[in-house]
Amino acid sequence: MNRAHSLSRLAVLTRSTLFWPVTVLVVLLLGNVVFTHGFLAIHVRQGHLYGSLIDILLFGAPLILVSLGMTVVIATGGVDLSVGATVAISGALACYLISEGHGLVVSIGAAVIVSLLLGMWNGLLVTRLGIQPIIATLILMVAGRGVAQLITGGQIITINDQDYKMIGGGYWLGLPFAIILVAIALAATVLLTRRTALGMLLESVGGNAEASRLVGIRAAGLIVLAYAFCGLCAGIAGLMISSNTLSADGNHAGLWIELDAILAVVLGGTALTGGRFSLAGTVVGALIIQTLDTTIYTAGIPPRTTLVFEAVVVTIVCLLQSPAFRAKFARRRRPARPEPAKPSKQEVTA
Repeated sequence: MNRAHSLSRLAVLTRSTLFWPVTVLVVLLLGNVVFTHGFLAIHVRQGHLYGSLIDILLFGAPLILVSLGMTVVIATGGVDLSVGATVAISGALACYLISEGHGLVVSIGAAVIVSLLLGMWNGLLVTRLGIQPIIATLILMVAGRGVAQLITGGQIITINDQDYKMIGGGYWLGLPFAIILVAIALAATVLLTRRTALGMLLESVGGNAEASRLVGIRAAGLIVLAYAFCGLCAGIAGLMISSNTLSADGNHAGLWIELDAILAVVLGGTALTGGRFSLAGTVVGALIIQTLDTTIYTAGIPPRTTLVFEAVVVTIVCLLQSPAFRAKFARRRRPARPEPAKPSKQEVTA
């Protein structure tokens, strides 16, 4: 009886969207212990926390932030391919304004506002003009990268502002400030989408936009809000990346981060078709990607096989998350039921 109850609880646990991503993340972290002694250790130096786990959180902070915005957009049934360009524009604009002698508040504020407007622009293209999300955001993905290079003049802008470095490379209360920013953003997003009706409305729009409109939900406004939030997250991530190096590179900053963000959302269990979404799963998915990058360096995997290694791990996670694959695998392992014996002719006659 106890064994059957335990198996039943295990079956319920494995059906959770978080079970397999968290399991893979734990396996990756434990695997790094084999290659790096003291990988899980956290040290305190001059009142600051250091260690491989802290580095994973720090370097993964921009991706987590962008992935949060991407999750909200995908929940509405859309996608935003322009977040990488928004990252580049935000960092380039902030560094350019600082280099021209403008104040820190003005520079950061301008970058954040522009990022917000870029997200709203994507939302308006989708809702007002009826352009498919992948096409609408592809426009800004291409043009935005050019805008970032126009801001920087095709060069890498370098600055020397230690207050600006605080965003991506500073510490506060012993933790990297970027991690604290991501924690605040995550808490605010959870509060708005899970403690209010906003999350349910977003899921209803993504699940069936026409039905949502018929019951009185203003789907267009919600979609614009989702894209604006995604642009805001990408803009803050751009500030993190540029402030960490005190430089802005309009060509390479945020390059392909949109693909990593989409992958993090999928790894976290959110379907690209829209509807129900998991913020916690997205964070775990982003940490898996960052841990994979760390594993590649610590394990000494040759650079030429890096992408193949990442693809194999991602494929395994996606298969483990697939209910159809797990059901098919369970059927193969389940022993075939013996067929009932057919009655003999004598028994039939009797």
